[in-house]
Amino acid sequence: MKRAISRRDFLKVTGAVGAASLLAACGDKAASSTAASTAGSTAGSTAAGGVEISLWTYPIGSWGGTTSKLDDIIAAFNKVHPEIKVTYETLDYQNGDNLVTSAITAKETPDIIMEGPERLVSNWGANNLMVDLSDLWTDTQDDIAAVSESVVSACQLNGAYYEYPLCMTTHCMAINYEVFEKAGALQYIDEATRTWTTDDFVKAMETVRDSGLAAVPGILYCGGQGGDQGTRALVNNLYSGTYTNADHTEYTANSPENVKALELLKSMVDNRSLNANAGFQASDELQQFANGTAAVTFCWNASNKAQYASQVTFTPYAMAFPSDDGVPELCGGIWGFGIFNNGDDARIEAAKTFIQFVCDDESQAAESVRLTGFFPVRDSLGDVYAGTDQAEQMGEFASLMPYLGDYYNVAPNWTAQRQNWFNMLQEIMVNGTPAQEAADAFVAASNV
Repeated sequence: MKRAISRRDFLKVTGAVGAASLLAACGDKAASSTAASTAGSTAGSTAAGGVEISLWTYPIGSWGGTTSKLDDIIAAFNKVHPEIKVTYETLDYQNGDNLVTSAITAKETPDIIMEGPERLVSNWGANNLMVDLSDLWTDTQDDIAAVSESVVSACQLNGAYYEYPLCMTTHCMAINYEVFEKAGALQYIDEATRTWTTDDFVKAMETVRDSGLAAVPGILYCGGQGGDQGTRALVNNLYSGTYTNADHTEYTANSPENVKALELLKSMVDNRSLNANAGFQASDELQQFANGTAAVTFCWNASNKAQYASQVTFTPYAMAFPSDDGVPELCGGIWGFGIFNNGDDARIEAAKTFIQFVCDDESQAAESVRLTGFFPVRDSLGDVYAGTDQAEQMGEFASLMPYLGDYYNVAPNWTAQRQNWFNMLQEIMVNGTPAQEAADAFVAASNV
């Protein structure tokens, strides 16, 4: 049996070859692998005797996507740990899951993967593919719990921690401030708290419709999987419904509160204060909002605001979702790192070293969070945007953080239920299926 080495022993061994690795790092840019399917298989021992690990990231701010700063992050890491070479691959949300599944099948998974508990914990962790990271939590659990106990619970399953978190946010919606102002609809929102009631939401959308200032007041996108947190939060908040039971073991979209909300939204589609589109995904709806066609978006956060900033010619004003009691509960996002168990103790320890550096190092942790465009999960980091050119923009979204609701994304059958959710919306909003019937079908298909 192979003996598991401690991080201290690992660093003693790899430190001996640090100088040689540093020379290689100075001449080598940490570039993306040619193809995702090769990144995992190429990781291992380097020619110089150090360790090579691979990192895959979904598009989480500048940790991926078109503005990736991964080269800078890895360069900062290699200044401290030149003995560890890190290669990377950036994924997207359209084919990323398929690439990971293929890598699992081929036994070529990356060492580190960056995403959220719904994948790291509820999917890959539940299928015994991930390394237990409990040792990383020893000194930081209280610091993270001080921000949100939900983060702590979401990152573990059956006593094992499969995610080490970096950042979090609340997902919200946004309005075209100038359209609402000219239409006379600002009277229906509380600008001080960025909240509104269900009744006022209905009135506001009808006012915008009647003004003719936007081609469509708002769009219920019913296609794809991305952005479902927006339509879920919209439905759940309208009449204080829940998406799952308290134990996160069953989906409850067919509750009286949720069915009432679905019926209200269908009535708004029928009277044209909302539009429903079976072919639209969240990205399509966001584009319609950015170009001024739609007066609201149901899929907003700081990252999306930054992404569309160059396109908008109006003020996108972040809002909580409308609720019957005026007290919203917003869906949250948690992002961090997991380690696939590739059976190589040295690579596992190197992966943990990288994760601890980007999440915990005093010189790097705040910058790691800023590059996501979200907020820290550690209380000790404080306001990481204070004194930066992002301070004003991020303050807008920080004001919504107190509305963070239950993190239920760890419920079983998560991936399948997302498609079931959009199928249900299509049935109700486009095909005219009664809300109770469609919601019952969703629950029957998802609670398996």
